[in-house]
Amino acid sequence: MRHVIALDVGGTGMKAALVGTDGALLHEARRATGRERGPDAVVESILDFAAELRAYGEERFGEPAAAAGVAIPGIVDAERGIAVYAANLGWSDVPLRALLSERLGGIPVALGHDVRTGGLAEGRIGAGQGADRFLFVPLGTGIAGAIGIKGVIEPGSHGGAGEIGHIVVRPDGPPCSCGQRGCLERLASAAAVSRAWAEASGDPDADAADCAKAVESGDPRAQEVWQYAIEALADGLLTALTLLDPHTLIIGGGLAEAGETLFVPLRAAVERRIVTFQTLPEIVPAALGDTAGCLGAGLLAWDLLKLQEGAVPAQHPHPSSEVTT
Repeated sequence: MRHVIALDVGGTGMKAALVGTDGALLHEARRATGRERGPDAVVESILDFAAELRAYGEERFGEPAAAAGVAIPGIVDAERGIAVYAANLGWSDVPLRALLSERLGGIPVALGHDVRTGGLAEGRIGAGQGADRFLFVPLGTGIAGAIGIKGVIEPGSHGGAGEIGHIVVRPDGPPCSCGQRGCLERLASAAAVSRAWAEASGDPDADAADCAKAVESGDPRAQEVWQYAIEALADGLLTALTLLDPHTLIIGGGLAEAGETLFVPLRAAVERRIVTFQTLPEIVPAALGDTAGCLGAGLLAWDLLKLQEGAVPAQHPHPSSEVTT
């Protein structure tokens, strides 16, 4: 049975799958990255894991994987197949495509940014199905984004399109690791809400989920923290929808797990900001959860095979996309 390897590499763990031609998950597995042993150990962990998946697929389905797709938490140079920078992994200029292809018997390998790859899956088979243009925004430790156009993710000329988390929404706000002040992710990420609620509640172990529960119970301190984050998020999303005019805004990540506690006031806050020349998009929760990156990596692999075999995918990738040969 024909299949591909899909790998979603995170800061501490990896999710993997063997994906069939119809997108079905034929096998799933997880593994620690081994980050505590250093950057080189992470690379070896990925290569070993991929090799084990290839061996399993060959034994179980009668043939080795036809290609592999890998999502990583960092900057990808698609043309050279290099993981340029991944702070969580301690990487700089890792030739991951070549290393993986060699370990996997020379099969083609596609690399992608983790959020953009997750956005690809959400757009094609998740919450963005049917939307000609969407913006996927996960609210986690930070805030990133993926711009979807007709089922394909627009990476930008240098791989950085969609980084909504570093839009400045409060110029006098707290400093961000990027060097600016008042970036969206410093005010509206799950990590930002956790920090603010820990301080407001006096509980150093309190997090964003605790804040959401306190909001639901009517705690005025929690409501103030929550609304401050929502107003900042709405300002950032307004900038994005003004530039992109998406049909759908897909919100994911840890903060989205609060459900309507987040979405009801967020939709209202965005709607208050809409003016005559703007159109309010649908604002919906992500559908695929933490499987999005892995599913997207599988889509990258199948797209790459279609390109190499001369079959134009239903949604042909942009020439500068993160799908590479």
